Amino acid sequence: MVKRFDTPAHQELLANLKEVRAEAINHARLARDLSRQRRHLIDTLLAEGFSQSDLARELGVTRQAIQKMVAAGSD
Repeated sequence: MVKRFDTPAHQELLANLKEVRAEAINHARLARDLSRQRRHLIDTLLAEGFSQSDLARELGVTRQAIQKMVAAGSD
């Protein structure tokens, strides 16, 4: 048996669910774009002679975090 969204309360909940889903999809797309930009900037700075440690220090993260960012972009 298929349950229907008959009541206004259920229809409102479903509408809210659809809005949240659309926002989550949009945020995921933005996160991918920002990740690509971050990778490009890291690559540029590394090519300019800065070390992963230099970048980590400036960003307030560990060198291992920079390594992960670099490795993630090489997929």
